[in-house]
Amino acid sequence: MSARAPHAAKQPPKIIVKKIYIEGGGGHHGGAWKVAYADFVTAMMAFFLLMWLLGATNEKQRKALADYFAPTLIEFKQNSAGSNGLFGGDAIQGRDNYPTNGKQTGTRSMTIPAGAAGGDRVGTGEKGSLKNKEAMDVADRKAFARMKSEIESKMKANGLTRLGKQVRFVPTREGMRIDLMDDADYSMFALGTTSFVPDAAELVKLVAQSIADSENPLMIRGHTDSLRYGDPTNMNNWMLSSARSEETRRRLVANGVPETRFERIEGVADREPLIADNPADPRNRRVAITLLYRKSKFGK
Repeated sequence: MSARAPHAAKQPPKIIVKKIYIEGGGGHHGGAWKVAYADFVTAMMAFFLLMWLLGATNEKQRKALADYFAPTLIEFKQNSAGSNGLFGGDAIQGRDNYPTNGKQTGTRSMTIPAGAAGGDRVGTGEKGSLKNKEAMDVADRKAFARMKSEIESKMKANGLTRLGKQVRFVPTREGMRIDLMDDADYSMFALGTTSFVPDAAELVKLVAQSIADSENPLMIRGHTDSLRYGDPTNMNNWMLSSARSEETRRRLVANGVPETRFERIEGVADREPLIADNPADPRNRRVAITLLYRKSKFGK
């Protein structure tokens, strides 16, 4: 504020300055919100990074990440007997920790043994489950030859030698295929149906008895000729070939083949003719039962 100077004196007016201090609420804490906001932003960044990792990795990679942050196998070994010694309870040449030759790499103690369990059937011996794949294939081929001879002997003993030309044993890349075929004079099924004729039903029974004790997986594939149905919406060759495959599977199971042995049941209609030059040839009508090669423990 200013006062008016008297007329008689030529003095400058006095200027009075009044300072007013306004105290804000919690003024000395004015930067706390910034720290809280920074913590929030950091937490959100970590959250979105976690979401990205979950979406960008597969189950195996996530397992590896979890093991990296919580190495339970290493902790288990550290807490085992002798772990407080110089080499953690192992010898300097121990293969679990130290590579000692050119072919050995890595740390075996950080891996899980195949199958993670022991027992009489684990290993590469005669009864083992980790057999060499080539050795298993050789054993399978010998078993296929034995089963072929057994089926032929049973056909002869049961008076079914007349069906010899209806049965073919074909070695394939997948295993041994047993073709049960029609021809111009004989049909395995009643025309246009899934019902085996009596002799064919007996033949399937003999096949089941011969392969029931093997360990080979099975595949059944049904085939037809190219003759069409009048009304394909009610029945067609796809439906017929698939239904005949399923009927064959049912017959095999009923005669002792375990249900778990079946790996594929297929119907391919007339798409894979045996007589390619004549798709209507009756020999194209067949059911193929394939004994597949066994797989090694790791499917190799």
